[in-house]
Amino acid sequence: MFYSQPSPDAPIDNASLGARMRAWAAGRNSWWRAALFGYLALQLLRPLREQGEWTLFSGIIFGAHELGHLFWMPFGEWTSVAGGSLTQLLIPLGALALVWRGKDWFGVAICGLFLATSLAELSWYMADARAEMLDLVSFSEEGAIHDWNYLLGSVGWLNSDVAIARLTRFYAWLVLLGSSALTAQLCWWMAVEKKPVDA
Repeated sequence: MFYSQPSPDAPIDNASLGARMRAWAAGRNSWWRAALFGYLALQLLRPLREQGEWTLFSGIIFGAHELGHLFWMPFGEWTSVAGGSLTQLLIPLGALALVWRGKDWFGVAICGLFLATSLAELSWYMADARAEMLDLVSFSEEGAIHDWNYLLGSVGWLNSDVAIARLTRFYAWLVLLGSSALTAQLCWWMAVEKKPVDA
């Protein structure tokens, strides 16, 4: 899947990505990682299926969204409104970039679940753009506006809110499946590969 056999004399840094992942997995414990991933993945299935279902990531996502509005405010109204949704996606992407740089491949899979959860929760907000039935939070004295009613309306896509939400949820499913495949491969390598003994 991810693996190609490197030359025995090749430095691990010059090996393929799959070979580096396999070397990282060798001798590590797969049981607690598989259990943690399974628990978080099962939680993710809830917001993928229904609106309003919370997970362990939901509080972080909510906080990132609201702080995103404040962070992007100096760049104008449209950017400030879009900044909430943008930030709730940038936070898991940033976390993923950090663990990728640190070569923690299981951490990459967990960050994938974080990103998929953010996409799933965002999709329900998108789908509500015309109906505006969700309870909204606002720190503005003027009251809350519906981010996606405003954003989609400003570009003439308001009637496509449900279709855009479904596409976003589809991407969340893809990220979940990719993270699951990565975790399964890593756990298999953890089970079969022995940690090399230093000479």
